[in-house]
Amino acid sequence: MQRDEPTARRSPMFWVPTLYFAEGLPFYTVALIAGLMFKSMGESNETIARWTGMLGFAWVFKPLWSPLLEMARSKKWLVVAFQLIGAGALGGVALALQLPGYFAIAIAVLALVSLASATHDIAADGLYIASLSNKQQAAYAGWQGAFFNAAKFISLGGLVILAGTLEKRIGVAPAWTIIFGLLGLMMAALALYHLWSLPPVNNPERPKGADLFGTSCDVVVDFFRKPGIWLAILFIVLFRAGEGQIQTIGPLFLREARSAGGLGLSTDEVGVVYGSVGTAAFLVGSVLGGYFTSWLGLKRAMLFLILALNLPNLAFYFLAVATPSSLPVISAALGLEMFGYGFGFVGVILFIMQVVAVGKYQTAHYALGTGVMQLGMVLFKSISGDIQTALGYERFFLWVLLSAIPVLVLSRFVAIPGAEGTQREPAAQPVEA
Repeated sequence: MQRDEPTARRSPMFWVPTLYFAEGLPFYTVALIAGLMFKSMGESNETIARWTGMLGFAWVFKPLWSPLLEMARSKKWLVVAFQLIGAGALGGVALALQLPGYFAIAIAVLALVSLASATHDIAADGLYIASLSNKQQAAYAGWQGAFFNAAKFISLGGLVILAGTLEKRIGVAPAWTIIFGLLGLMMAALALYHLWSLPPVNNPERPKGADLFGTSCDVVVDFFRKPGIWLAILFIVLFRAGEGQIQTIGPLFLREARSAGGLGLSTDEVGVVYGSVGTAAFLVGSVLGGYFTSWLGLKRAMLFLILALNLPNLAFYFLAVATPSSLPVISAALGLEMFGYGFGFVGVILFIMQVVAVGKYQTAHYALGTGVMQLGMVLFKSISGDIQTALGYERFFLWVLLSAIPVLVLSRFVAIPGAEGTQREPAAQPVEA
């Protein structure tokens, strides 16, 4: 239960931004940086998409083991422990790149990064809720999303640009060894800082295993008893069909040699266009998408949100056909695509909040809904490399546009509350994109 008085000893400004930066850093490392690294190392698109996609299952299934964390005595120590585990695993990736047969070892260690990161997210969100009053939670919600996405800017922008520079000077494997070493050091530094800054939050009444099992079963059963839940699940899974494929293959297409149908950008150039222009466009699109939906209402806005998420993917088709060499032109096209991504992504989040999560177990059902959302991302991410290899880049990007048709059709059948039936919901925790 949320409390009306704060218990944190230090101002939340000392730890909320850094806590959510620590959530974002390993997530974007697994979701985006790892794929670019493997591309530089010479792995095929289908191999990269399949294995990095499977790593996302940690975030899909994290609601299943979240009740177990309630048995820990201290939320603070739980957060710090998983930050340290993540730091060690990121350092392990750096070491794996120096070994024969590095790929299998790197994927195994990245799986540990994923599990540590997903579990850390649960503990961090729990500490945030338990430490702050209702008023403070609302006041600092914006800082959560800002610093979660700041991790994307630092990793996909700054670190990828550094990786590209180092690749030209010392070689690919040594360059990425340094990058993952830096990522491990950053996570370790955050863990040590949080030893000092995080509020000491304990679980005064730790539940017993039997109680947790019974409650968890009730949460899941109640979730699947909701009217129209299976249609809602299908809608959530298909909502990200095009996005999941574009976000995986797009960066690889930029790196692909022109002789193979790509744009032949260097690693640091990809960092510039995605990490700076792309991230800024995504943030602006997210903010405007929220205001647009608030103004129009989710029911009337949903069609526009789906179109906004998918129509900008035409930018990739244009790039595949025209193959421009001008970095400003490429940046402008990707800025349009990322703006639409941010604008339209609001739709699935609000659908989960206002349709799927409503009821007795709102927080738990929101977590399950976002797990379903991540499942859709993982499924389409995992198969995107095989589809692209079979179709080539031009036809692949047309296929991505066609992938939006099923969710457009379903949007006419799923139950979405209108303006008169929409209830105000508490601010959501940051969700992995």
